[in-house]
Amino acid sequence: MILYHGSNIQVNTPRILEKLRALDFGAGFYTTSSREQAKKWAGVVTKRRQAGVPTISSYSFDETVLCGLRILKFDLPDGDWLDFVVANRKEQPVPIEYDLVIGPVADDSTLPVIDDYADGRYTKDEAIRRLLPQKLTDQYAFLSDMALSFLVFRKSEVVS
Repeated sequence: MILYHGSNIQVNTPRILEKLRALDFGAGFYTTSSREQAKKWAGVVTKRRQAGVPTISSYSFDETVLCGLRILKFDLPDGDWLDFVVANRKEQPVPIEYDLVIGPVADDSTLPVIDDYADGRYTKDEAIRRLLPQKLTDQYAFLSDMALSFLVFRKSEVVS
């Protein structure tokens, strides 16, 4: 499969950077199977950093040979996904360290629901009810160097 990473620079050698801010699945190198989502991220990162140009880097990823990796996969934004995202966004420890986490993106449209759940304004059931109709794209968070070794750089392109 092909995965994409949106940034303000070409990233031909992915690496895990120190945690800059609380992210859905923790500190890692984030990719998506959606080119459009990567393009959106490229614009956001370029604007935030006020440097570079919106760039999508693409990688080959053979998900059939992930021997020995600790993988967590969420198919839907369910209660377990919600609790995992909230724990990471609040920078709370998670019970198991993973090499790769795959699941829906908590984007601008979902963050108010997630925040309301985290603050106790929504029950878990109510938050999930509000999240399920949204068409969330996926994200692949590579959280270890071993997991990153499964990504093979293909190319980068500047996008507008």
